[in-house]
Amino acid sequence: MNYSESVLDLVGDTPLVRLNNVVEPGMATVLAKMENLNPTGSVKDRMAVNMVRHAEEQGLLKPGGTLVESTSGNTGLGLAMAAAAKGYRCIFTIPDKMSQEKIDMLKAYGAEVIVTPTDLDHHHPDSYVEVAKRVSAQTPGAVYTDQYNNMSNPEAHYLTTGPEIWESTDGLIDSFVAGLGTGGTISGAGKYLKEKALEAGREVRVVGPDPYGSIYHDAFYKGEWDDPGMYRVEGIGHDFMVGTLDFSVIDEVVNVSDRDSFFMARSLARQEGIFSGGSTGTVFHGALEEARKQGPGKIVVAIVCDSGDRYISKAFNDEWMRDMGYFAPERHLGTVADVLNFKNQKVVLANPEDSLQSIIDQMSSLGISQMPMTIGKGDLRMVEELDILRAVAGGEHSLQDSAREIARPLQGQVEPSQTLDHVQQVFEDNNVAIVVDAGKIVGVINKIDLLEFFTRKNRQSA
Repeated sequence: MNYSESVLDLVGDTPLVRLNNVVEPGMATVLAKMENLNPTGSVKDRMAVNMVRHAEEQGLLKPGGTLVESTSGNTGLGLAMAAAAKGYRCIFTIPDKMSQEKIDMLKAYGAEVIVTPTDLDHHHPDSYVEVAKRVSAQTPGAVYTDQYNNMSNPEAHYLTTGPEIWESTDGLIDSFVAGLGTGGTISGAGKYLKEKALEAGREVRVVGPDPYGSIYHDAFYKGEWDDPGMYRVEGIGHDFMVGTLDFSVIDEVVNVSDRDSFFMARSLARQEGIFSGGSTGTVFHGALEEARKQGPGKIVVAIVCDSGDRYISKAFNDEWMRDMGYFAPERHLGTVADVLNFKNQKVVLANPEDSLQSIIDQMSSLGISQMPMTIGKGDLRMVEELDILRAVAGGEHSLQDSAREIARPLQGQVEPSQTLDHVQQVFEDNNVAIVVDAGKIVGVINKIDLLEFFTRKNRQSA
């Protein structure tokens, strides 16, 4: 006889599937790690089962006990499955931006669900995190699994997801792409893949697509972040830093819009037959960008985070998409390369060894207020007029000091092939967009450049 002892034994060992229709010529091979085939339909099953196992081994969770978690839905489903199989009670808090399908699915497993407001700081006593902690403290025999700080989370992916990917690709993977939520998947699997690649004398890039509005992009590149913004894609990104995310294994964090996330999820369903949610759309939008960078002959593996069955009322509902404005006609504004061709102007780079006085003189003669620079291979920076003023006026530097001493890491990078909506997004936080191609600065676009380009296009179409 051939059977499993319980449904929990079915977690993991998910296959890789090659994408054939959403990819473009010249891209790397893109393989989808089908985590939507886990028992509750998401990658979170792996860490949910691992957290329960560790809680039992440590004597924290005993027969008749209660599992408590703050969740966007999928971790709760994995824990609810484990609770049902093992006879535990479970209570979950969930923000009200999450789909009704997720709430109904949790209840179907026998879970008690407490819905909390989304727009609260995570330290607020009524936030889903604080409510879960309070429920756990007030419930006899309860364990707050705390997916955001429980190291059994990334451990699950170090022990299972990473090894599965390495074995399935015969160790030939070039890039691993996964979302940044709790960070467990990308940290655990990414660490394993990098270790195995190092042993084999090669490298694996680890890329984390992240929604606009999440803190992770700024946290990764700046070490600090402003107040988080609102975004509608679920189960990815965050508004506070978590303990289970290891930035040291990540090479790049890529921002992705809600619109791009939802349309990619719909494309995966309609063109590849892969039914997944908005967070998977975020991941695969980033994965296709990575595949463009890597090019033919390379292998990119990306995580299918969960199943689309919990988003029928949202990303796969035309009326909801229309109400949210995602069906508005796309504006074919052109590409970054189009603007560079229109400007037909050579980019002027600052010499890192030039004095601040020399940089000021160059800015004055060129009529600009910032200059990019390159310090060594791949180290791209920016020196701005305001930075010089602050440094000199504050007495920290003199005009004879070199520009490299006050240059900041380069922000607002775009690629020649990207559409101009990416440039507009960059302008939300930066004065200029820096065009980078193959690690080299090839152009600078400012707001007036874009306005002049649009004006020309309007005249041509009139």
